[in-house]
Amino acid sequence: MARKAVAKTAQSNVPELTKEQELTAYREMLLIRRFEEKAGQMYGMGLIGGFCHLYIGQEAVVTGVTMASNKGKDAQITGYRDHGHMLVMGLDPKGVMAELTGRQGGLSKGKGGSMHMFSNEHRFYGGNGIVGAQVSLGTGLAFASKYRDDGTVSISYFGDGAANQGQVYESFNMAKLWNLPAVYIVENNRYGMGTSVERASGQPNFSKRGISFGIEGEQVDGMDIRMVYDAAKRAIDHARSGKGPYILEMLTYRYRGHSMSDPAKYRTKDEVSTMRAEHDPIEQVKSRILEKRYGTEDSLKEIETEIRAIVTEAADFATSDPEPAASELWTDIYAPA
Repeated sequence: MARKAVAKTAQSNVPELTKEQELTAYREMLLIRRFEEKAGQMYGMGLIGGFCHLYIGQEAVVTGVTMASNKGKDAQITGYRDHGHMLVMGLDPKGVMAELTGRQGGLSKGKGGSMHMFSNEHRFYGGNGIVGAQVSLGTGLAFASKYRDDGTVSISYFGDGAANQGQVYESFNMAKLWNLPAVYIVENNRYGMGTSVERASGQPNFSKRGISFGIEGEQVDGMDIRMVYDAAKRAIDHARSGKGPYILEMLTYRYRGHSMSDPAKYRTKDEVSTMRAEHDPIEQVKSRILEKRYGTEDSLKEIETEIRAIVTEAADFATSDPEPAASELWTDIYAPA
């Protein structure tokens, strides 16, 4: 009930996006959705091994936050549900998919897989497999930003399950103590693996987790990109202006299981279908584009065709590119002194 009340309150004063922003959001979210659908299909065919955590349903979070950031300059870091973050940050879909299939053209040369991809060029630092570790690393990135006085912000994403990890609170304390330009995004998709938030958290309102440290926070309808963008802009401006860290809890939802091996029997089909029918982030944008005449059914179909071609090209590359040579086992182990 608390979740519904928050969403209703947030919608009482909804900000508007421009035509360009709505079309950008639609394209970026659609790319994530179609890419993840293809990745799930390829995993089922045995072309992707290991772990694979899909972002389907949560597309508005990283898209809205990135739109509000200084893309390519502000640092971003996340956990293992990371494919969508890479795509929105501008990483090559072919490189992302090739990393999933373990090919030499992958972003980590085929050695990192789904969980461990990064790009110094794009200031995207993973893709981290240890639950909650990215929060400490993201705090370090914020420290580096303040030390260099470069005007950038560090944005760290983590889930509701990771929010209960101890290193998260050590990071909060350090970020506030040193007044670091850090924005913490809690992607609350209701279930930490298969356990609901209510069963695992004494304080299920994660936006309040920074109160004891003096960190401001707020809950956001993470299924509506307008609300995500508006809140992210406010939080990033807060951090960039020297006021210290900020916490945003994005109330979102994943349509698939925690990973590809999760049948998600801990929730009903009705719950999932209701979220898809009433809160899908892509369909919301599509409806507004048509309603405001920012585009037509035909122009949106053209975007769909373009996106499907990009994903198909990425899949073809990821299945035809050679696997890394055995000698790659001995490279990228140590950083140059």
